[in-house]
Amino acid sequence: MRPMLRAAVIFALSVAGALGGASVAQVPPQLPSPTTARPASAAPAHPAAPAAHRTAPAQTARAPAAAERQANGARLAPGTPLPPAELEAFVDGVVREAMTSDHIAGVAVSVVQDGQVVLKKGYGFAAPGRPVDPDLTLFRVGSISKTFTWIALMKEVEAGRMRLSAPIDLYLPEPLQIRDQGFAQPILVRDLMTHSAGFEDRTLGQLFEKNPDRIRPLGDYLRQERPRRVRPPGQVSVYSNYGAMLAGEATSYENGHPYQDLIDAEIIQPLGLAHTTFREPYPARAELPRPMPAALAAELSTGYRWAAGTWRPQAFEYLTQGAPAGAGSSTAGDMARYMLMILNGGQLDGATIYGAATAAGFRTTLFSNAPGVNGWDDGFLEFALPGGFRGVGHGGDTLWFHSSMVTVPALNLGIFVTTNTDTGPALTASLPERIVERFYAPPAVSPRSGVPALVDARGIYAGTYVNDRRPYHGLEKFVFMLLGQASVSVTDDGRLLAPGDGGGPQAWVPDGPPGHFVSVDSPQTMAFQIVNGRAVRWFAPSGATAFDRVGVIDRASTLALMTALTALASIATLIGLAVRDRLQSRETPTQARASLVQTTVSILWLVAMASFGAWGAGAGDLGRIVYGWPGPFVIVASSCALVGAMLTVLLLALTPVVWRGGRRLDSWSIWRKFRFTVTTVVFAAFAAQLLLWGALAPWSG
Repeated sequence: MRPMLRAAVIFALSVAGALGGASVAQVPPQLPSPTTARPASAAPAHPAAPAAHRTAPAQTARAPAAAERQANGARLAPGTPLPPAELEAFVDGVVREAMTSDHIAGVAVSVVQDGQVVLKKGYGFAAPGRPVDPDLTLFRVGSISKTFTWIALMKEVEAGRMRLSAPIDLYLPEPLQIRDQGFAQPILVRDLMTHSAGFEDRTLGQLFEKNPDRIRPLGDYLRQERPRRVRPPGQVSVYSNYGAMLAGEATSYENGHPYQDLIDAEIIQPLGLAHTTFREPYPARAELPRPMPAALAAELSTGYRWAAGTWRPQAFEYLTQGAPAGAGSSTAGDMARYMLMILNGGQLDGATIYGAATAAGFRTTLFSNAPGVNGWDDGFLEFALPGGFRGVGHGGDTLWFHSSMVTVPALNLGIFVTTNTDTGPALTASLPERIVERFYAPPAVSPRSGVPALVDARGIYAGTYVNDRRPYHGLEKFVFMLLGQASVSVTDDGRLLAPGDGGGPQAWVPDGPPGHFVSVDSPQTMAFQIVNGRAVRWFAPSGATAFDRVGVIDRASTLALMTALTALASIATLIGLAVRDRLQSRETPTQARASLVQTTVSILWLVAMASFGAWGAGAGDLGRIVYGWPGPFVIVASSCALVGAMLTVLLLALTPVVWRGGRRLDSWSIWRKFRFTVTTVVFAAFAAQLLLWGALAPWSG
């Protein structure tokens, strides 16, 4: 099971969060806690990374001559601007430490406040010999692209062509309309903006493309990759790339222009974002949008994977088939202008992108999974920040690029950070929070104490939960059932242990209404849905997904146990075959056939385990897993498991006959018959769990 668990960990850190970008401290999917900057004398040089490239801000931020600590201990009061020199020194320390410890090739950062650019800087390299330039180097911004989609949609609402309370099918061509699939309530436009449409979530083998010949038009992708509806709309927020793609297509359909043309004309060009594009560098094809201009393509950063002690350049990740969810590329400089527009209510330098009502909607909770936890503001995600501040923005992740954009209306502050390496999520997740904490939050005196009464309520919360952001059928279900498990427990001193947005264990204590918890050492909150005195669902602190409580059969620990028992039983069967004295062994024809079938099943189980283990052993190469899904190892594993399960049914039918034997030929001892029966029962239980988990469907890859 070790290779399978290794694969699960890697996927939890990467694929489950691909294009999710749902949290500052971010899955699905799940990050190390913020690091502390080393003193300059202790920080080793970043290998092969050129010096930071800085562009002077367009204006000089006003700052007090000396930042005096406020009465509550915070360095600055709201309304006091950031001191540029101190901010730059602090960001330099955090970024350089992360680049060294996490092996990040390139980083770009921009910070805006009070209508000015306070910091705009590049670190490391975008490609060999090419340093990161904050005004020229384009990074893939992943799901930050969705904020452009929501702005475009809200402009259609402002124009009266769309309504948030209307079914999305009203704005889609017939081939793309969502069938009811057994649900009476239609999916509304607002359900897409709050990720509560009720879709399953699929990633492998179709969300990203490495070969440009495989790129499909958005409409074809939506029709061919339609997910199942697995819950009623408007009830639970579970992040959905497909939902955002559908919203982008509906907006384009109502506007009458292709999606990329629409974004260019209504957002990118009016804002003067000369180095921002939703186009990608592929050979021109009549059925696809125009490709990225050559001048911009020349400034694209390469994506890197850190492996074997070096940065390995990766092929371009094509997302044109799902452009509204994540195809955007931009620079730190352009994202600074974008944040200035958002903070200024949709206006910048005389250009009005959206009106006051839309601006208010982007700062007002439209939906949250539970009171007091992060929610959605017309597609923008809320963030709980240190000092009680509320952030609004989005994160963005592709396979190799990781980004975060957070605006803090109360501080008139915007922070953007992006990286070009697969090891970048911890930095992009933590930097906005650390800047707010450093300058505007009072210092933490001590962690919150445990609540003894929680010990008595252990049975209400403790258990295993599985992420609702996953596929619900087939081989992908099997993989994501493995990686999407979360364990919740209660300590003897009254603290609840559950994963935080960083993925690792985090301590929580009750806060507010029953089922609501706050982190002992951060502003994060989360909640449980309690039915009949027992938690049935856990709402993660990101606000972007939920976890359903599962029973024994759906636990990864149960699968691990059954895998071990099946492997031992299979090996014992083969050993018994090898050491048995056939000259002294007499058996009925039925017993001989049953022995042959059980031997065959044992071989099939072992081959299936070895094949899946071989696949899991290579899961460190995320691109190979995502682009090459399902691959020969997974198909062989599932096929062998399917045949083994079918033959196990035959073994169950033969078991009573084996026990009857024959009067003269039967030489099977009671002990051998017992071993045969126990082995068959173990095989049957293992096959049943694999069936429920979707592993016996080689055609579903």
